[in-house]
Amino acid sequence: MMELKDWGYGRKYNIKAVFSKFPHSTVIFRSFPDYYFIYTVRWSEQDPVVSREDLIQMEKIMNERLGLLENYEKRVERRGRWKRQ
Repeated sequence: MMELKDWGYGRKYNIKAVFSKFPHSTVIFRSFPDYYFIYTVRWSEQDPVVSREDLIQMEKIMNERLGLLENYEKRVERRGRWKRQ
């Protein structure tokens, strides 16, 4: 299971985060009115290859930490983002 190791605010209210599965990489989240989404990832070659499921899990972890998971899930449901057919 992936865990949030460290996080903090950067420029323009972005969040920089490091996750246990990718300890050498920094994930940058950008704010949308009611939730945060992954804006960019600074991957290190020392970390494993990231999958789509990893990115989804990272967004869920960060939004849960900030108390915004419900807003994030509503947005995902409305837009159909990350749905598999």
